[in-house]
Amino acid sequence: MADVTVLVVTWRARDLLAACLAGLRAQTVPHRLLVVDNASTDGTAELLAGFPEARVLRLPANRGFAGGVAAGLAEVRTPWVALLNDDAVAEPGWLAGLLAAAGGHAAVTSRMLLPSGAVNNAGVVLRPDGYGADRGLGEPDGPAYREPAEVFGFSGGAALLSVAELRAVGGFPAPFFLYYEDTDTSWRLRLAGRSVGYAPDAVVSHAHSASADRTSALFSFHNERNRLLTLTRCAPAGYAAGRLGRFLLTTASLGAKRALRRPLPPAPHFRVGLRLRVLASYLRLLPWAVRTRRAVGRRSTVDRAAVLARWAGTEAEPAGGG
Repeated sequence: MADVTVLVVTWRARDLLAACLAGLRAQTVPHRLLVVDNASTDGTAELLAGFPEARVLRLPANRGFAGGVAAGLAEVRTPWVALLNDDAVAEPGWLAGLLAAAGGHAAVTSRMLLPSGAVNNAGVVLRPDGYGADRGLGEPDGPAYREPAEVFGFSGGAALLSVAELRAVGGFPAPFFLYYEDTDTSWRLRLAGRSVGYAPDAVVSHAHSASADRTSALFSFHNERNRLLTLTRCAPAGYAAGRLGRFLLTTASLGAKRALRRPLPPAPHFRVGLRLRVLASYLRLLPWAVRTRRAVGRRSTVDRAAVLARWAGTEAEPAGGG
């Protein structure tokens, strides 16, 4: 019997999904396949009929990647779950490479390559400013990324997770919808004393942003809001408050420049209106974030400041309590 379920979340990505599922058919180890369809209307259902090996969970509305994984996780009955983006194509040895590297880790992340052959992601790093970032993004796929390593976090685009460990730290944060759900989950695993490994033999080709435009307002909104939610749930209180304060000050400064008709950078996250929407949505979710922060604290075996210092190189005051 298979020990792993591959979980693919999709939304209106029929052509990309076809290549993804074809790659999974070529895997060298047995596995179960669960596709969570976020209410697609582009012929995805008809495509999936041609993949009878896939169990399909069709959601009544689009719950995003985070919501889709959360819904799918409730259906998984194997010890391991492997996440794979619908715009990624796994090499035949991908799943075998993840399982071979799994010993002692709660999660193992893949070597994700761009169509050009450059690195897309070799794990998630935690920056001193509290942002999660792709390790190796845009760099040549050289010797530095051909060796196993321990990394701060996994990429939800292609990773293997222990189902028991994932459930023990609260699962995936469905309210995030898109982005940062992997950074948040990695942080909670770290707080619980668990480790995350990098498996260079587990290779996927990822059409980076083929199913989501990372220069869009949608990306900027969820990226900024979910970073603040992640910090609220996982970081030392003083550090999280400081990052929120900086977000507010930057927003006020941009507002002043706009009022004075001074030029602003073109990127969406510099738009005052978008930042105000981020703040409004963050405040709506703040009671949930505070409540779950307490739950994270109860499960933690490692000090929040210690995790931040080790992985972001930031000395943060403990700031008492969870």
